[in-house]
Amino acid sequence: MVHETGYYDLLGVSPKASMDEIKKAYRKLALKYHPDKNPNEGEKFKLISQAYEVVSDPKKRDLYDQGGEQAIKEGGMNSGASPMDIFDMFFGGGGRMQRERRGKNVVHQLAVTLEEMYNGSTRKLGLQKNVICEKCDGYGGKKGALEKCSNCKGRGVQIRVQQLGPGMIQQIQSMCPDCQGQGEKFNSKDRCKNCNGHKVERKKKILEVHIDKGMKDGQKITFHGEGDQEPGLEPGDVIIVLDQKEHPRFQRQGNDLIMKMDIKLAEALCGFRKTIQTLDNRMLIVSTKPGEVIKHNDIKFVQNEGMPIHRDPYERGMLIVQFQVEFPENHWLPEHLMFQLERLLPPREDVMITDDMEEVDLCEVDLNSQQKRYHGEAYEEDEERPRGGVQCQTQ
Repeated sequence: MVHETGYYDLLGVSPKASMDEIKKAYRKLALKYHPDKNPNEGEKFKLISQAYEVVSDPKKRDLYDQGGEQAIKEGGMNSGASPMDIFDMFFGGGGRMQRERRGKNVVHQLAVTLEEMYNGSTRKLGLQKNVICEKCDGYGGKKGALEKCSNCKGRGVQIRVQQLGPGMIQQIQSMCPDCQGQGEKFNSKDRCKNCNGHKVERKKKILEVHIDKGMKDGQKITFHGEGDQEPGLEPGDVIIVLDQKEHPRFQRQGNDLIMKMDIKLAEALCGFRKTIQTLDNRMLIVSTKPGEVIKHNDIKFVQNEGMPIHRDPYERGMLIVQFQVEFPENHWLPEHLMFQLERLLPPREDVMITDDMEEVDLCEVDLNSQQKRYHGEAYEEDEERPRGGVQCQTQ
């Protein structure tokens, strides 16, 4: 039994969610609340990352399910990893040690259609990125004119003291805003006029994103060295994460495509011939023979008409067709013709009726009213309203 569900609630998944569901939920939330995209959602990003760190680790997850967040703390399972470390590890950034040698990675989500994943596609994506200033070559100003920052006394950080209560204070350390944590800065007259002393400038970069046939939702396309540039660091990567849009006709399951096909009762019993338009605009003809009965929710498949296999596009998965049989409305056939239809159908089952049996009426059910009743929303005071959503016709 799960002791707490707070971490699962943060990720929007069930406590019984699979690892794939947990990863997909974290990916969407982390991209949505990343500080680069939502600077005011830093706390939310931190909580999401902490939740993912626990429930993505089988040992930590088991401990959390048994004893909640307190069990994680008491068991010494807090890793101390920062939210950005967790984010970079998930998206292939490599964590804190790598960020010391390289600039940070830039992650973008790209919405793509099922058609693009089926046929392959090339998309152009415009990004704003930091590049080393060409005027000062990343120095920030006049050579040799750097001075110790007077605000932080060259430490790069400033310390603020906050009173928590009688005899209790807290020291808060933050990056110096004047020198951006460098401990040195230029006077205004010595700063590079092009980058204003920031050493980098913003420029637009157009990337061509090649979506290969058979790529999947959540798959990453990495542009090495195309991230933000910083002096003295190797540029990070730009990571494109594919986000598959919902399709009106097909659902994807691995390399298979699933669709529903509506057929009439006559087609289910007497055979049919129908067409299916594929994602590359070909027309397939599917048919059944007269007398080949198709039941409601029956499933058939067409070999090699599903999604292309990534990096082996001449091989495809299956196209799975689930049939939905449309039954006729009440009184669709005159009563005097019913016997003719019955003669063509398999005989009905004979039931032995005895005097001690009780005959009752079958009534129509209003499912919406039934649900309201079960959730305590029925209007009990309305005496004229039939309770339970059930009503029989009176003769």
